[in-house]
Amino acid sequence: MTDHPLVSTQWLADHLASPDLVVINAWMPPVNTPDLRPVYPDAHIPGAVFFDVNEVCDKSSDLPHMLPAPHVFSSAMRKLGVGDGQTLVVYDDFGFYSAPRVWWTLRSMGATRVHVLDGGFPKWQAEDRPVADTETRRVQSHFSSRLNHSAVADIGDIQNAVSTGTRQIVDARSAGRFEGTAAEPRAGLRSGHIPGSLNLPFTKLIRDDGTFRSKEELAAAFRDAGVDPDKPVTTTCGSGVTAAILTLALTIIGSRDLALYDGSWAEWGSREDTDVATGPS
Repeated sequence: MTDHPLVSTQWLADHLASPDLVVINAWMPPVNTPDLRPVYPDAHIPGAVFFDVNEVCDKSSDLPHMLPAPHVFSSAMRKLGVGDGQTLVVYDDFGFYSAPRVWWTLRSMGATRVHVLDGGFPKWQAEDRPVADTETRRVQSHFSSRLNHSAVADIGDIQNAVSTGTRQIVDARSAGRFEGTAAEPRAGLRSGHIPGSLNLPFTKLIRDDGTFRSKEELAAAFRDAGVDPDKPVTTTCGSGVTAAILTLALTIIGSRDLALYDGSWAEWGSREDTDVATGPS
């Protein structure tokens, strides 16, 4: 197996029959196309189970797809047949969108051997690799959720980082949304960014073919955005999804002290007691 956060389509094809491997199709429709349906019922990687980010979440929260309680997550994974000690490979229908969020969620809940498929389902299909159209039903497995609280930032952590400067806050949204020149896709949110935060749109980390850029290119992208990968970083975005793409990239280049602001702009931009900055970082 591999310790790298990413696996290639060739690696997955070579290991697809491994008894301890579980493939997970991560799903969440983009906020601007909420009625978009998943590809999974018609075509998915053979043996893959379906993980709906909007279902495996804290349903009691007014914020979108917040992390569920550990016991709720354990129950959801047990039903999917995802258990302790397995090697997990997560992919999504868009290449890179919700798969890094599910990768981060699994890692935050204690999974240690979890990876993201580089290029996702579009690359798998472009290479004419096998697909299935019947739902995968795995034997239920025991998943021991152990939440790593340091991996998850709440609004108090962000307020502390803003006031003390002890952590870099890096926003994955587009430059227009970050600078406040483009409207937010969610209703009721102010435009702009968390004061003192830096902007690195997640699209700058992805090649034209939908795969991640090299380790050297990723490190350069963070440096160009004013980020020191050797110092603590908290990632954020619109609702805690594409922030995980930044977290994945930072993990690839060797950053260690990483957190993700789960509420992200859906929380910060909706409150009256939070300051909002506009313009470039």
